Amino acid sequence: MAKRSAPEVNAGSMADIAFLLLIFFLVTTTIETDSGITRRLPPIDPDVPQVDMRKRNILIVLVNKDDQLLVNDDPLELKNLRQTAMDFIDNGSGTGEDACDYCQGLGDPTSSENPQKAVISLQNDRLTSYKMYIAVQNELVAAYNDLREREAQRLFGLRYREMEKNFADQTWRGDRDKLKEQLDVLRAMYPQVLSEAEPRRRE
Repeated sequence: MAKRSAPEVNAGSMADIAFLLLIFFLVTTTIETDSGITRRLPPIDPDVPQVDMRKRNILIVLVNKDDQLLVNDDPLELKNLRQTAMDFIDNGSGTGEDACDYCQGLGDPTSSENPQKAVISLQNDRLTSYKMYIAVQNELVAAYNDLREREAQRLFGLRYREMEKNFADQTWRGDRDKLKEQLDVLRAMYPQVLSEAEPRRRE
């Protein structure tokens, strides 16, 4: 009995098909990008003297493993964190050289003396969720931005966030030197001082 020859498979177009599938998956696949916070660490300077901080000038924000907030030993809802931080930063209870003539706070003698001395200390538990971590950071940064916004409108009749956007835009045609001076004034009035302690696991 004669042997039949096995039919050959034409594999000439397999490379084209593989190439088309590769293009298809590259075009249709979405890549997840993590949201984050822009932070720049201060330069190492061994000659910086130790500063003696008064307890009243430190707002301690703790976030536990259950994403609950404790601010200066008192429980607080996340929605109230921004206003609490603003009240602390803008308190203005200092006198003499520590007086703040633009602060609009209550002047509580147990709270910060002026925005230059106000420090917000943030400490998270190792089991704090990333979502809560970002939310707390956003509220604290927003507190500084809202205070700068108020002063930008009072001093320059401008919006602080718009000023920052224009300064970052290389195609903006305004006076960049003047804008930088204005931004520097606002940032000096309300310097963003966020101290982040190393996370700890609390039982």
